Amino acid sequence: MRCLALRRWLVPLLLSCVWASAGAQDYPNRPLRMVVPYAAGGGVDIVARAVSQELSKRIGQPVVVENRTGAGSNIGSDFVAKAAPDGYTLLMASPANAINMSLYRKMPYDTQRDLAPVALVGAVPSVLVANPALPAATVAELIALAKAKPGSLNYGSGGSGTSEHLSAEMFKSQAGIDLVHVPYKGGANAMTDVISGQLSLMFTNMLGAMPYIRSGKLKAIAIADARRSPSLPDVPTFAESGFKDYEVSVWWGVMAPAKTPPPIIAYLNRQIVASLGAPELKERLDSMGARIIGGTPEQFGAFITAEIGRWSKAVQVSGATQD
Repeated sequence: MRCLALRRWLVPLLLSCVWASAGAQDYPNRPLRMVVPYAAGGGVDIVARAVSQELSKRIGQPVVVENRTGAGSNIGSDFVAKAAPDGYTLLMASPANAINMSLYRKMPYDTQRDLAPVALVGAVPSVLVANPALPAATVAELIALAKAKPGSLNYGSGGSGTSEHLSAEMFKSQAGIDLVHVPYKGGANAMTDVISGQLSLMFTNMLGAMPYIRSGKLKAIAIADARRSPSLPDVPTFAESGFKDYEVSVWWGVMAPAKTPPPIIAYLNRQIVASLGAPELKERLDSMGARIIGGTPEQFGAFITAEIGRWSKAVQVSGATQD
């Protein structure tokens, strides 16, 4: 009886494994869909299109970018989480997929349970920028100014709970200063007001800030990375300014629905990592100030776990929450 019960359990399992293996052997045999949970034209969208274009060349199938916006990336991410786990629907993930786990009271999906890491594409560090007229050019001078005039300095963000908001709250907590948060509907609007002088500061990724820093419309105070950026070699890091543990970056990574067959995950990982070495894609990411990462699905999974834990602490400090 025990043998019979064991056979009843093993046979379907073995058949499913054979089916998955057979399905993976001719993968891909039709176009793939890369879901971007943000509007077209933003940083995540730009990276997704660049990666998809190179990936398409390597796999011999179109990789079509599809924008599904809303709820701080939750709508698009949930769509992928609930898609068929066959490797034909992918997600270009970003920090929101880690932040939202603690920011939202109720999530429609779980990043670690419902999505499978495929490959970490790259990251771009955040930079603290200010209006050129602000009488502070270094982190030390900024802290001194904030302590001399508590509550007089404000900073903008793309909204409550965004990486821009939480980056500033982490810095406030570590520096022991008071900065007033002014949330906007989108980081571009906040940056416009920093440039005009309506706002004093903003923590943002280098991708969007570089043109304004180079033109002199924004003043870069410090980079939130372990090392200086080749794109801004004269701008010190927060570590050099006395905050050795302050590192914040915007990252991008490809994820698939959970239960996607391991052979398909492995295949996609190999092709994406190979794509990152293509001269055209490498040049595009370098021009954005991004650092290419790559690595294995397991390394990406460990990275996501660390990000969820780190941003959870920032959300707690900020008191931010979303329904």
